Amino acid sequence: MTRWQPLVGIEVHVQLRTGRKLFCADRAAFGADPNTHVCPVCLGLPGALPTLDPAAVRLAVRTGLALGCSIHERSVWVRKNYFYPDLPKGYQITQFHEPLATSGSVEFDGVDGPATVRIRRVHMEEDAGKSVHDRLPGATAVDLNRAGIPLVEIVTEPDLHDPANVRLFLQSLKRVLEYTGVSDCSMEEGSLRVDANVSIRRAGDPIRNAKTEIKNVNSFAGIERALEMEITRQTEVVEAGGSIHSETLLWDDHRSTLRSMRSKEQHHDYRYFPEPDLPPLRLTTEVFEAERKLLPELPRARAARFRDTLGLSSYDADVLTQTAAGADYFEEVAAGCGDSKTAANWVMGPIQALMKAEKASPADFRVRPADIIELLHLLEEGAISDSAAKKVLRWMLQESRPAAEIVSSRGLEQIRDNDQLTAWVEEVVREHRDEVERYRAGETRLLGFFVGRVMRRSGGTADPRQVNDLLRRSLSA
Repeated sequence: MTRWQPLVGIEVHVQLRTGRKLFCADRAAFGADPNTHVCPVCLGLPGALPTLDPAAVRLAVRTGLALGCSIHERSVWVRKNYFYPDLPKGYQITQFHEPLATSGSVEFDGVDGPATVRIRRVHMEEDAGKSVHDRLPGATAVDLNRAGIPLVEIVTEPDLHDPANVRLFLQSLKRVLEYTGVSDCSMEEGSLRVDANVSIRRAGDPIRNAKTEIKNVNSFAGIERALEMEITRQTEVVEAGGSIHSETLLWDDHRSTLRSMRSKEQHHDYRYFPEPDLPPLRLTTEVFEAERKLLPELPRARAARFRDTLGLSSYDADVLTQTAAGADYFEEVAAGCGDSKTAANWVMGPIQALMKAEKASPADFRVRPADIIELLHLLEEGAISDSAAKKVLRWMLQESRPAAEIVSSRGLEQIRDNDQLTAWVEEVVREHRDEVERYRAGETRLLGFFVGRVMRRSGGTADPRQVNDLLRRSLSA
């Protein structure tokens, strides 16, 4: 058993999907020209006063409810004071001692089975701007378009002990946030950012060493790699008799390295005090209940229903519930065709492959569930073969025509006429006498060879089940 146990706590910053900033009406638009979505409020100019966006509050409440938190009727805005070039006011408006929500949890499938991470707090805050280091040679530029964008920060307890479980937890949390519609959770666009706090302690010892914080990680796989490296480093330092210094580390994804950025700040370093320009946030029961009604069936519950009600495997249920739109697509196909397993195989197989090739999501994929249902009905009725159905699917995407019309125009109807099939079988058997003798001598695997020859002769339109039956009778004669 290892002598050292890692303890990892996560801080997740989630951009709320309001389309505007938290305390002013400026747009929250990714990719805009630098410093074009700014105003006196988010620039912190003298006399400019913040006005809270109610839509952001509602999404934050929905986040807390989805995570099983206690939502507080009263929460307080504070100023978090620090000086950095991309923080124009010299402070950030956030919540601290009295946050919006506390005491939630996230269940997920960990490396060793079901696991739970406790959520310490969910609070609202505004984002800072962005320092740009690669725009001007030898200089750092500042883009304040992000300054004031609405965030919720989700802070966990240090319940994670394995870097792989950190990745699995974050994937599960991201799915919950996407299902609820509070954020698009795009790490590439900065709407989901993750920091990790890590320390180690002797196994069974309640006292842990100082913790370090890992920042600047832009993927869940990167978080896992960074934590593996930092846990190894801390273990080696302690076992060599050294001490861990509390510091903030920056992850370099290109080099897969960590470097020290600064000593880690403590709460008192930020000199929190109540925001004088904003009253405490007070929520009503009506707000709670309105957001509770908007909560969808969450991914773990939906996957369980797919297993228990639709009879899918755990693997299939997990794959099909990765996104709410994907799960909706599958359910509509399954309900229409009446066979959940067939629907799952098609959605996870050829349909998903086409979506990937088209770079389309289930929500905007041009072949809709109703089109797939028609195709699967033709397949079930024996009107087309499985291979023909996959061709028809591709043509449906390219030509935007119904399945039945494509089948008819391309002559893909499956031939089931017994006399025609018998004629093809007899021709193939006559032409391959050596293979016939080998089959009759015990090489029954050659049946596939004969089936393939008949299907080729029919142009792929012969009913393969009838072909199999006719061949077995002919070859056994």
